[in-house]
Amino acid sequence: MCETHKRDFIHRDIKPDNFLVGYGEDTNRVHVIDFGLAKKYRDVISGHIPFSDTKYLTGTARFASLNSHRGLELSRRDDLEAIGNMVLYFALGSLPWQNIKSSERSEKH
Repeated sequence: MCETHKRDFIHRDIKPDNFLVGYGEDTNRVHVIDFGLAKKYRDVISGHIPFSDTKYLTGTARFASLNSHRGLELSRRDDLEAIGNMVLYFALGSLPWQNIKSSERSEKH
C-alpha cells in the first residue's frame, strides 16, 4: 500500500480479492488491483481532503474500517485497518463479526 499512498491515493476497498501474488520470478511480489473506489486524499494545492462525517459505507463491509462504518471520510489509516482485518481473516479463517444475524442490512452493517 505504500506506493499507492505515496502517490496520494487511498484504495478504500481492501479485501483478499484485490490482491494477487506474483508468478515465476515475481513470486515474492504482491500486486494490488481494482482501484475503482480509490480516491485522491491530498493534492499539492489544497493539501489533505477535508474531514466529513456524512459519508456512506465505502468498500466491502466485512473488511472495512470502523471509520467507514461510522460514515467518516476515509484516509490512509483506514486502508491499514482494512489490511489488519484481512490478516485477521487469514489467521482465524473468519472474522469475529461474520455471520451476525440481523433482520435489516443496515443494522448488520
